[in-house]
Amino acid sequence: MSRETLHDLVDRIPEDELAAAERLLESLAVSPAYRAALSAPPDDEPLTEADIAAIAQAQDEVRAGKVSSHEEILREFGLR
Repeated sequence: MSRETLHDLVDRIPEDELAAAERLLESLAVSPAYRAALSAPPDDEPLTEADIAAIAQAQDEVRAGKVSSHEEILREFGLR
């Protein structure tokens, strides 16, 4: 991907999403912790029984519609 392609993508971001895009791009550009997390090896620990149960519960909640939209989460944290 080229910088030109990224500039084109930025130009297509809706006005109401520009702040989120700015935060993401700033993290990519300046945060050593974020860059370290991106380059970290994948987690290779096996799932525990508790992990498996939590994943199943989350999947059940998604299927049941017990989820919050992105907009709801942003409002909850005072970002909208």
